[in-house]
Amino acid sequence: MLAAFIIFLLTLIFVIWQPKGLGIGWSACIGAAVALASGVIRWSDIPLVWHIVWNATATFIAIIIISLLLDKAGFFEWAALHVARWGDGRGRLLFVLLVLLGAAVSGIFANDGAALILTPIVIAMLQALRFSPQATLAFVMAAGFIADTASLPLVVSNLVNIVSADYFKLGFARYASVMIPVNLASVGMSLLVLYAFFRKDIPAKYDIAQLAAPATAIRDRASFVAGWWVLALLLLGFFWLEGLGVPISTVAAVGAAISLTVAVRGRVIPTREVIAGAPWQIVFFSLGMYLVVYGLRNAGLTDILTRTLDGLAAHGVWAAALGTGVLTAILSSIMNNMPTVLVGALAIDATTSQGVVREAMVYANVIGCDLGPKITPIGSLATLLWLHVLDKKQIHISWGYYFRVGAMLTLPVLVVTLAALAIRLQ
Repeated sequence: MLAAFIIFLLTLIFVIWQPKGLGIGWSACIGAAVALASGVIRWSDIPLVWHIVWNATATFIAIIIISLLLDKAGFFEWAALHVARWGDGRGRLLFVLLVLLGAAVSGIFANDGAALILTPIVIAMLQALRFSPQATLAFVMAAGFIADTASLPLVVSNLVNIVSADYFKLGFARYASVMIPVNLASVGMSLLVLYAFFRKDIPAKYDIAQLAAPATAIRDRASFVAGWWVLALLLLGFFWLEGLGVPISTVAAVGAAISLTVAVRGRVIPTREVIAGAPWQIVFFSLGMYLVVYGLRNAGLTDILTRTLDGLAAHGVWAAALGTGVLTAILSSIMNNMPTVLVGALAIDATTSQGVVREAMVYANVIGCDLGPKITPIGSLATLLWLHVLDKKQIHISWGYYFRVGAMLTLPVLVVTLAALAIRLQ
């Protein structure tokens, strides 16, 4: 048990630290190799873990490739410029609209795409509008925050969602029927706390004349137009084909292939650069990190969490939803949400809970792992990458400031979202 915990802790440290540019995939694989050599995991565990992660990983990469192609085509900049014009020169309305844009992008294109692609576009737009550093920070923090708190509605909205849906065999339509209304509560509460916290930093007015025309953002019209069709086909395929036994990764891969074909024929988008920039390390990270986490399960450490969840389940849906969600949110903020979602899934699977109480714990685990990472900078890899992007844009956010703001904003949103889940399931 001690060996499993030490291997997990060291692997997590190297994944977050990334000394001398060591990729997260290699750190995770080295940790898995050490766990295998020490007997914490067995060779027979590898196909079991691969069965858990392959569909989630492939879907995530395909969605990110589609997002990157649309970004190169000017899709997100076009959307941001339209939203800025809808703001009609009123700063607070612009704040609300950009948060809602971030929520829409996160829900459809996954949280990582929303945080990493939309943030630089928002920064460039704010600089064109000559916003103060304080105002820019308010909009940037809001964009980063909403990317995770709005990543609940669809299975593809977050890698965590895909892993959990695969593990518990949650259908795309069933998942959406539960989590879309829950996500509306999360977005509404997020908007409320973000506005309350940053309202004094938001300028009253801005000059629309400083903005470029949205049409000028489109760099590859063929890919731009094809993007709308691909998105429609993806949603249709996710809801319809999964019921026929087609994995969502297959649907996403077809969408990515269509987008790539159009981009290659257009010869405007550097498709090789896009493919090279896709998060291929996540394949090795998912397998390696989850093997290390499986070592915790083999050592019996998840048994402690299982007993805790059984105690919560005995008190009904509300206790199961709130207790599971808060517990996994705290774990996500400390040990990262990617390993936490599997730890939570393994623990829930081992409980004696049944029916709606078990369902509440399954969805609460997703909510805790989607929202909990916003409490600390190490809660998710996307947040660490987001902070790195901001540093390159000369916007430095200290870990101390992030933790103070993150904890204050996340906890009320988490509680309201979990309450919405309990109400939805009842």
